[in-house]
Amino acid sequence: MAPYFRGAPPGLPFRFDVKTLRRGLNFTLTTACGDIDLLGEITGGGNYDELLPHCITLNVSGASALCLNLEHLIHVKRAAGRPKDFDAIAELETLRRKP
Repeated sequence: MAPYFRGAPPGLPFRFDVKTLRRGLNFTLTTACGDIDLLGEITGGGNYDELLPHCITLNVSGASALCLNLEHLIHVKRAAGRPKDFDAIAELETLRRKP
């Protein structure tokens, strides 16, 4: 997969291993399979243990995945306050209103 810090200049030394993961919290990476964000904590939501009560399990292509429920996803996107999050909130609010 050859993960590399997204937006970093080419040639920056980076080793993706357990030691690196333990030393960091959030990683935004580019890989041969596409971009991925590994987030140990999110604004307005906290860490894994704090987010877990707000999760639902979804089955995606035969695999189970924990995802934030719609209400909490809207909450953390508001807390993040980025323009792209505000754009997403409008769509999420529409989904929330559907029966």
